[in-house]
Amino acid sequence: MVFADSNAHDNPEPVGFGSALVDEAARRDAALGDVDWAALPDGAVRGTFDAPSGTLATLSMGTPGNPRVLLIPGATGSKEDFVLMLPELAAAGYFVLSCDIAGQFESAAAGPENLVPPRKHYDYDLFTNDLIAMLDAEDGPVHVVGYSFAAIVAQLAYLRRPEKFRSLTLLSCPPEPGQAFRGVQRIGRFSGWAGPRVGAALMIWGIRSNVVHVPPGRIRFVKYRFRFTRRSSVRDIFGLMQHAPDARADLAAASLPKFVAVGEHDLWPLALHRRFAQAIGARIAVYRGGHSPSETSPHQMSRDLIALYGSL
Repeated sequence: MVFADSNAHDNPEPVGFGSALVDEAARRDAALGDVDWAALPDGAVRGTFDAPSGTLATLSMGTPGNPRVLLIPGATGSKEDFVLMLPELAAAGYFVLSCDIAGQFESAAAGPENLVPPRKHYDYDLFTNDLIAMLDAEDGPVHVVGYSFAAIVAQLAYLRRPEKFRSLTLLSCPPEPGQAFRGVQRIGRFSGWAGPRVGAALMIWGIRSNVVHVPPGRIRFVKYRFRFTRRSSVRDIFGLMQHAPDARADLAAASLPKFVAVGEHDLWPLALHRRFAQAIGARIAVYRGGHSPSETSPHQMSRDLIALYGSL
C-alpha cells in the first residue's frame, strides 16, 4: 500500500511490498488470536550480551554463523515483541537476535551509571554504543530492524558504522525529526508542553490503561514487564524523542536497502510515514493494525523481510 503525495514529482515514489496481499502469511496473521507472549517458540534461546551500559537480556534463534538479523525494540518494549518473527526468519536461514534495550524489562540494570565515566541520564550515545557493540560482536554486516525509538537509534548507528549494516528496516519509526511527537494524531499539538517526567507518565498510563484495546494476553504481559522497566529510562527516552536527530539526507545518499514498515493505524499519520520513506529512498509496507506490526502482522512482516534480504 503506497500513498501519493503532492511532492511526488520531485522525488521518486517509494517501492511498496505486498502488504495488501491475501496470502498464507496474511491468513496466519488473521488467525493469531490471543498470544501468550511469555511462551517462547521451540529452539529460541535466552541469553545475555555485555554491552557498554550493562548486561542486556537477549533471545536468539537459528544457526550461529548464518547471516545475522538484529531486532531492537523501542521504549517500554522488549525482545518478546519479535517472538513470533523469530521462527520465520530462522527457518529462512538467518541467525536472529533480539534484546531488551538498556533500562527496559530484563535489561533494567543496564544504565548510565555503568558507563566509564558514569553519567546521570540515558542518552542517544548510550543506546547507539550498545547497538554498535552488538554489531561488532561478530565480523561482517548485519540486517538491522529498529522499532519506534530504536529506529532512531539504528539510524544513528548507521551514520557511525555504515559498513556494519547489510540492510536497515525502520519499524513504526517517528517520521519527523526534532519534536518527534508533534505529528502524533490528536495529542501531537500538546506534546511539546509536556516535560519528560509528565510525558513518560502519560505514556505509561496510556499503555497500562489499554486505550488501544490490545488482547488480554498482551496487556497482561505488558503490565508484567512494567514491574521491571526503570521509569528513569522511559523518562529520558521521552525527552530524547523531543529532540530527534535528522538523518534523512544521509540515509537518502546511502546505497544499502532501506525498508519502512508501519501499521495502518499508527500513532503518526500514514502520509508522514510515506513522505519519510520517500525522503530516504526506502521501500514501504503498510500492515493492518496500529503501532506494532511485529505483534499483529508478524508473518507478513517476516515475509517481506525475507524477500528484502533475499534480493541482495
